[in-house]
Amino acid sequence: MNCAQHLIALLEAHGVDTAFGIPGVHTIELYRALGDSGLSHVTPRHEQGAGFMADGYARASGQPAACFIISGPGMTNIATAMGQALADSVPMLVISSVNQRATLGRGQGRLHEMPHQGETLAGVSVFSHTLHDPAALPEVLARAFAVFASARPGPVHIEIPLDVMTAPAPDTVATPTSVFPPAPAPAALARAGDWLVEARRPLVLLGGGTTAVPELARTLVDRLDAPTFTTINAKGVLGRDHPLDLGATQSLPAARRLAAEADVVLAIGTELGETDYDLVFDGGFRLGGRLIRIDIDPQQLGRNQTADLALLAEAGQAMRGLLDVLPDAADRDGAARAEAVREALALGADPELAPYVPLYATLREALPEAIVVGDSTGPVYAGNFLAAMPAPRRWFNAATGFGTLGYGLPAALGAAVARPDQPVVALVGDGGLQFVLGELGTARDLGRPVALVIWNNDGYDEIRRYMSMSEVPHLGVDLAAPDFRALAEAYDCRHAGVTDPASLHDALGRLCEAESPLIIEVDATAWSASL
Repeated sequence: MNCAQHLIALLEAHGVDTAFGIPGVHTIELYRALGDSGLSHVTPRHEQGAGFMADGYARASGQPAACFIISGPGMTNIATAMGQALADSVPMLVISSVNQRATLGRGQGRLHEMPHQGETLAGVSVFSHTLHDPAALPEVLARAFAVFASARPGPVHIEIPLDVMTAPAPDTVATPTSVFPPAPAPAALARAGDWLVEARRPLVLLGGGTTAVPELARTLVDRLDAPTFTTINAKGVLGRDHPLDLGATQSLPAARRLAAEADVVLAIGTELGETDYDLVFDGGFRLGGRLIRIDIDPQQLGRNQTADLALLAEAGQAMRGLLDVLPDAADRDGAARAEAVREALALGADPELAPYVPLYATLREALPEAIVVGDSTGPVYAGNFLAAMPAPRRWFNAATGFGTLGYGLPAALGAAVARPDQPVVALVGDGGLQFVLGELGTARDLGRPVALVIWNNDGYDEIRRYMSMSEVPHLGVDLAAPDFRALAEAYDCRHAGVTDPASLHDALGRLCEAESPLIIEVDATAWSASL
């Protein structure tokens, strides 16, 4: 085997079954090997789309996909998607080419030449490695999958020089090492258990690190009888309408009062970051009691909020350990405390959220099991407060972390590849969608019944509103949307125009009538007028 063939064989051994990429002259050897493998391949229309698709694939399935990317412009194109995945702890394996070893760093103007490509991509990856010896490939891949399995995950970049790509490699494929994540220290579990038993007003914060173990999370929360905030990436961990679940409302006044009044706070798998706990950007989220933090990343244990007790551990092992040291469930009026916060929040009556309440009620009624993937757009910001999901990995978007535009459609396509058994809805604005219109071609190629719901308000309405509040003239935000019906026809997609909840329900009901994408265009002005 040459190195490219060896790479494909190793990916299969590690359980990778899907690659996203655009073939180029510098990656053609990867495609020679790919044709005889068991990996499926999806061709996006832009490398950024490849990264977003791999991101959506991983969030929906819990498993990493690979991206095959050319050197130079391919890597700068995918960098934005890698930044989003790094911010949200999403595993992704990016394999790229780079020029021959003898030419690296010499500035000779070769095709796709980029000074210090690996160093450039290191800023949006857990690590970036240049492979100089084919024999080292199993070790480098083992490092990547060790990160995915036992550390805070994120993108890993491996670049392979052109002459290494075709060089001879070992004929045998090593069996991947079984890697187990860190377990909590018994003494720390015992102390945490004591504090939680003594607590009268406990509070639990569940982050994206708990999505793989929802049953344990529910059991622990019920045992503690503690009101619980689930972050945007943890939405659905407690199931739909759990009496203790307060969702991602940590930035709102009534939720903050609850946090300040708690005597013991248990935070599991959450970075306690701004985009989950301080969306009003005033630094007002304060914890009044003792803080117990559990995280798989030791550096995370010291960020944002100072812990009184920090446990380095994978969320599942930590929760099992806590359940072993906690007695049977105690009555701490958890459901009543949570309900009081819900009543004070009164989300359904908030005028800022009013246009979106029937949107999510309709989605829930028409497609209760759907995976909903969002862009950075008004309906998604509202949905982070309003949407309730039956299970984890059913709600994710680009309104957190890196906060990029153009994420929704390609990430939804990645989710559809990962979970063909689930209906998938992409919820986007007309402005953000125009970043990635070409991916309608990928949607057509896949032939999956993905619903693309466009909230059409002719421009960047969120920025427009901020400009108004700041008394800034509306410059650069009033954009005429394209003719989405004509685009749907051009890309062999179905189209439905929507002006009210009833017409949206009818359109969603037709999603699975054909194996093709369905573009649902919501006239935001008419929608609001209909309510």
